[in-house]
Amino acid sequence: MLPRELKPEQFSSYPREAKALAVENLAVLRELPLSFIPSLLHEVIEFDYKFPAERNALEREMAGLAHVSSAQRSELMQGFSAIRVSAKLEQFDWVNFPGQFVEQLSAHLWTTHQLDTFRLAATAYADRMRAAVPVKAPPVPRLGITVIGAGVESYGEPLFRKLRPHGAYFSNIAPENGLDILLTAVADRAKVHDSPYAHWYIDGGESAAHSPSLTTISYAALEPVRAALLRKMHAEIAKPGMGPEALRTTMAQLRPVDLGLGAPGNDVLDRFQVKLLTEGSGTQIFSTSFTQWAAREALRRAEPTTLLVRFAPRQRQKPMNELLSPDAGRAELDVVGSLIDADMGAYYNWLNQQRLPGAETAALLAWFEGHTSAVVIGPTVPRGTVSNKSTDMKQLLSWIV
Repeated sequence: MLPRELKPEQFSSYPREAKALAVENLAVLRELPLSFIPSLLHEVIEFDYKFPAERNALEREMAGLAHVSSAQRSELMQGFSAIRVSAKLEQFDWVNFPGQFVEQLSAHLWTTHQLDTFRLAATAYADRMRAAVPVKAPPVPRLGITVIGAGVESYGEPLFRKLRPHGAYFSNIAPENGLDILLTAVADRAKVHDSPYAHWYIDGGESAAHSPSLTTISYAALEPVRAALLRKMHAEIAKPGMGPEALRTTMAQLRPVDLGLGAPGNDVLDRFQVKLLTEGSGTQIFSTSFTQWAAREALRRAEPTTLLVRFAPRQRQKPMNELLSPDAGRAELDVVGSLIDADMGAYYNWLNQQRLPGAETAALLAWFEGHTSAVVIGPTVPRGTVSNKSTDMKQLLSWIV
């Protein structure tokens, strides 16, 4: 089937709001090339489970496509229209399985040497849409907080080397009650600037006491979910002929209920957590990988105005078969290796935060938990500076909040 043949009833299996969005924009969808429309429908079909920032972005994109003439839309899609699509892909049920179509399209583009053509078309489209539908800055400057080094008694090597050039390094802060102070500051921002999924707390271990106003994810709380996923992965791997691509497809089809989630009213966050564990590399077995991927995806998808990320020790490296085994014994922790991972993770958090609207006013605080060193970055903080003066966490926060 080709896009021009689309009918409203073909979206009957879509969730309620996704179906309404597709049917409302049916006239536009019919004019889009087959090499493009499944990518758009892959976003539409998940509309009911998206964060507010994602929903707004998709609605802006659909409105941008609808508010131009057919000729302008054809010109916008010119690069995609030049892509040759096989008869096999034309016959695929790309309406109900757009994600699987996109995977097969990628392989087709590679084997037919059209990948560069597609990439150029996608880049040109994204640039045009950004210019036509500009994004809005956040209502309040973003604040990112990264806490690293839980469980590390001492460490002699310098930390935050990649962050220091962007802000001020402090070597003599009072560590007492540091995490409580940071969580209180995040909760205070949530009270003043209340908005769904705008204030997050991600913990790589067991979450500390915190305000219920925060969107919270913790590696420890998802232990039953991770165990259920590992059992399913282990069973799939044991099947004859099971390869990595087939396993990836199987994992992509898992729903929250398949892994013991699915509480009423928690659909959006449950879907998010399942995607963290089924799409992220190592998120099922390494807490640092889970924490880093969760922070990246929260920033990319939810665009929070406040994000506190706390890394915790991960298990030591073992042979992959042992790591993926659902019957693995108690994990041996690598606290120093985890600190090194988290140090780089703090830098990645800053980079990902800088990719969002309002980056010029964003601030970040990175702290070595239980110790006296931290980095503060913000528009009013002198770059590349060092302070050995005695200070505390509240004082650091006052310079950027």
